Amino acid sequence: MDKIYIGSHVSMSGPDYYIGSVKEALTYGSSTFMFYTGAPQNSFRIPTDKLKIAEGRKLIKEAGLNEDKIVVHAPYILNIANQLNESLYQISKDNLVKELKRVQDFGLKILVLHPGSHVGTGVENGLDSIVKALDEVFSKDGTEVKIALETMAGKGGEMGSSFDQLHYIITHVRNPERVGVCLDTCHVNDEGLDINDIDNVLKSFDEIVGLKYLLCIHINDSKNPMGSHKDRHENIGYGEIGFEALAKYVHDPRLINIPKILETPYYDGKPPYKKEIEMLLNNKFEADWRK
Repeated sequence: MDKIYIGSHVSMSGPDYYIGSVKEALTYGSSTFMFYTGAPQNSFRIPTDKLKIAEGRKLIKEAGLNEDKIVVHAPYILNIANQLNESLYQISKDNLVKELKRVQDFGLKILVLHPGSHVGTGVENGLDSIVKALDEVFSKDGTEVKIALETMAGKGGEMGSSFDQLHYIITHVRNPERVGVCLDTCHVNDEGLDINDIDNVLKSFDEIVGLKYLLCIHINDSKNPMGSHKDRHENIGYGEIGFEALAKYVHDPRLINIPKILETPYYDGKPPYKKEIEMLLNNKFEADWRK
């Protein structure tokens, strides 16, 4: 029987580090989770041998979680889509190599990456910069970790806001088997595709990119209407997308084995994930859950 793999972003901080992340995920009733190996806003990283990985992996095994479905997110500051500042471009590539090696140290296989911004140099330049960077990174990292390029909302010079751009990257890198996609429902909505029409979304994705390249899904509602290019997440059922549409992506047989991650905002200072996961698994929205 197929299993729905659903969880949320969880923290990782001392003193418990990775085992603390696993414990947090389990309190939400999660069957997977996503975390950053350090602060998302910078490249400072504590060595992995200090992060209690062995203890975390032991608990993962005891809890019956599948490591193949656990996701790591790369730092936001990496930008491999712009070569204008050669120093920053090189730093981004170097840090991406390090991050891939860190993912391997955790025994995991998926690293979500924002494709970056072309910073006014144009889409064509942005795409070629990403391809060039990934080719260099894959020649150096020595891992089999896959990079899941996240679909973006299209703010400014953001790359990865269309399936066509993602297709270009995958078909032009020398190692396409190591590149896939993380579909973010909020970002797709804000970019301008009707996320409610799941058949059209998946048909379009399959025709342009290929469903075999879909490595994970971020299940997020949106504070803004379709095509706003804003990228502001909302709690499940309280945004412009709505519960019914998001639940389709959780239960659709075509997506059943793909890990699904919630990145919805805290409400009243508390994480909403346990309730949101429960509602999505039961396919039933409780309209007053935030009261």
